[in-house]
Amino acid sequence: MKLNLVQKILASHNLNYQSQELEIYPDQVMTPDSTATMVYLQLEAMGVKQVKPFSVIYIDHNMLQVGHKNPDDHRYLLTVGKRLGAYISKAGNGIGHTTHLENFSKPGEILLGSDSHTATAGAAGMLAIGAGGIDVAIAMSGLPYICARPKVVGVCLTGSLQPWVTAKDISLKLMQLVGVKGGKNKLFAYYGPGVGKLTVYDRATICNMGAETGAVSSIFPSDEMTQLFYQSVGREADWQQLLPDEGAEYDEVIEIDLDTLEPLIALPHSPDNIKPVTAVEGVPLSQVGIGSCTNSSFKDLAIAATVLNRQKLPESVDLIVSPGSKRILLMLLQTGMAAQLITAGARLLEVACGPCNGIGQAPASGTNTLRTYNRNFKGRCGTVDANSYLCSPETAAVSALYGKITDPRRFGEYPVINEPEFFPLTTNAIIAPQAGNEAVPVIKGPNIKPIPVGSPLEDTLTLKIELKTGDNITTDHILPGGAEMLALRSNIPDSVPYIFSRLNPDFKNKISTLAKTWCIIAGDNFGMGSSREHAVMVPMFAGMKLVLDKSFADVYKRNLINFGVIPLVFENPADYEALQEEDQLILKDCHCQLKAGSVTLYNETQQRCFVTKCELTPVQQQVLFVGGLLNFVKAQIQTNQKP
Repeated sequence: MKLNLVQKILASHNLNYQSQELEIYPDQVMTPDSTATMVYLQLEAMGVKQVKPFSVIYIDHNMLQVGHKNPDDHRYLLTVGKRLGAYISKAGNGIGHTTHLENFSKPGEILLGSDSHTATAGAAGMLAIGAGGIDVAIAMSGLPYICARPKVVGVCLTGSLQPWVTAKDISLKLMQLVGVKGGKNKLFAYYGPGVGKLTVYDRATICNMGAETGAVSSIFPSDEMTQLFYQSVGREADWQQLLPDEGAEYDEVIEIDLDTLEPLIALPHSPDNIKPVTAVEGVPLSQVGIGSCTNSSFKDLAIAATVLNRQKLPESVDLIVSPGSKRILLMLLQTGMAAQLITAGARLLEVACGPCNGIGQAPASGTNTLRTYNRNFKGRCGTVDANSYLCSPETAAVSALYGKITDPRRFGEYPVINEPEFFPLTTNAIIAPQAGNEAVPVIKGPNIKPIPVGSPLEDTLTLKIELKTGDNITTDHILPGGAEMLALRSNIPDSVPYIFSRLNPDFKNKISTLAKTWCIIAGDNFGMGSSREHAVMVPMFAGMKLVLDKSFADVYKRNLINFGVIPLVFENPADYEALQEEDQLILKDCHCQLKAGSVTLYNETQQRCFVTKCELTPVQQQVLFVGGLLNFVKAQIQTNQKP
């Protein structure tokens, strides 16, 4: 049998790539600070004394230190990471995905991360999977990450990118082809003659954006271009060639002709709302952002610097630039590119995630912001009524120069960027674990509260419908990001007033009157976007016990189960229309019905029954019955049994 990259990696880890379910013991784990605090609190709650896989904590999201909350979380992570044996990348060292790619990625290994954009490391030939925090904590305890085997979709790239057309345009093209739910339970494996012309940073952009399709991951071969990357960061010893077999088999195949690709742009308010840039030229801009874990390589920023060299930005445009790592920032300084950006009027931001998740640099109300980031959900930029567009650094730079969305090809000749053969070593901001750290005292500030634990599932539930939503509701809609909310990541009780605030600003006013157990009704692809478990944990803490929709985003459904919340899907989608907020639902014989997979609910308000589906593995059933994965695993650890 001719094997693809995914099959080869699974086989090398003694996994049956034909099995319907995989028990993965990752080689590496990464956790950004936005989710790491909760991950390590869960590890402590499980009684874990030492993390098993190679683990890295990245302080890269919650960098806006207004008040004590974020600094206290960072101090906790520094001390608990030392105690449990994790590496720690300090604030200012870089965005986790970029920094991990440069410092720790290894072709052929498996990486699990508590962030949906963990797949960025697939650019170097890793199988890199984003998951909910508690799933990651379980893997760090030494137990497997159990998941359904994804379909492997081969993405064949042919031809060559034309001037001003970029890797970002490849990723936007895939978004246009499959949409925000087209990657569910799929993994995109890139191959073909067009692959060899893309740098690892190009590939990182594509793998990063793959998360917006709902994909499990994305991966590229490890080839000569990968070897050059490892040479440039001083890690050639970690490189190995990893290619798919000639004629490898895939579950599906998508072909993208790079020769015919043109500059693309995602319109508000979804990454799959794709148009050619030529179709929206002339939209006035008040802000342009270049950077984030998606597009913050040296070349990405050097292109902008070259376009803006000896130019002056329009008075109406605010250009913000955020490098992906300290290594990239130092090279921008050494080559004079940073000076060119600053001279033109750009604002050089700290090496961090920053404005991508609404942490600073929110645009003015009612204005248009053009960004090289990965998400443009309504309100994610920090301003609810702003319009966010997504594009390549080339399109962003030229548009910033002209003050309006502009086809970058209008600028003229494409700049030649001589990428460095070697980047400065910057590992001095990475703290390695040391012997004797087991005695390090763990320091918790006053904002860090105990983690919520679900209660065992009762056999009869009375559930009031507290909210009814539509299709493609994101985790940002359920629980917003941004500086204010992210500072409460370790404080679930104080996070409760923010649930569903972007769907119903008045929802906070009914928090005190919520029923003891309640549910929400939703449309298709509920819970898309981030893998962060807070979008389940906080509503669960407030009493949410069931979500009923037309379909779930994969990670969100898994997170629901992990926290003891029942995920149901309409048997007949027409029943969605009949249900209304304030209806009272009754679920009887809960355990038996969930085991059977067909669940009948009685609408006491309308005096009618309707049927739903619940697809669970036997282990997931047990997890739900005991009130969540933390309860389940604690029992397993106590009895020393494998789940």
